[in-house]
Amino acid sequence: MKQQIIVIHGGDTFDSAKKYLAYLKEKKVDWEQMKAKKWKEDLSQKLGRNFEVIAPKMPNSNNSKYLEWKIWFEKLIPFFHKEVILLGHSLGGIFLAKYLSANKFSKKIRGVFLVAPPFDAKNSDYSLADFTLPKKLTKLAKQGGQIFLYHSQDDPVVSFVDLAKYQKQLPSAKVRIFTNRQHFNQDKFPEIVRDIKNLF
Repeated sequence: MKQQIIVIHGGDTFDSAKKYLAYLKEKKVDWEQMKAKKWKEDLSQKLGRNFEVIAPKMPNSNNSKYLEWKIWFEKLIPFFHKEVILLGHSLGGIFLAKYLSANKFSKKIRGVFLVAPPFDAKNSDYSLADFTLPKKLTKLAKQGGQIFLYHSQDDPVVSFVDLAKYQKQLPSAKVRIFTNRQHFNQDKFPEIVRDIKNLF
């Protein structure tokens, strides 16, 4: 049986419909960025035939709500293999951190990979709305298998100081620090491919 990897993408979230509509009106379209291939799309090919990468589309990623994502995620869990790898990028990272800190997961988790996850909104202009972490991430640490944290010092979306907050809560996590990856929207991510393969 192939090793299953579930990839939870990022998104945006807002405290009110008014702020969401203002964001849509002000946001500039980056046409080239829309056409660019991202590392998550290529992950299955890079990992090889022994892995199965599933990247479910979470509800309304432009104005995400934790409860909606939780409901949808729990509908997917019965399809997960007995042992799974979970990977979350940005808002997907804090979603996994919150969910696995607040809920007992019914499958064995081999590893959790959190790529540029926000910890809180203290050092940023954005809101996390209901994607707020509990005070302790103890349950994540206990059931998350090997945990990996990735962050780049030049990230313009999620402050680099958030990494230290995760490190304090998850002292046994393996940490990968970069200087020039921004918010990890590049087409290649060989380090995460290597870390996943090294779990076996």
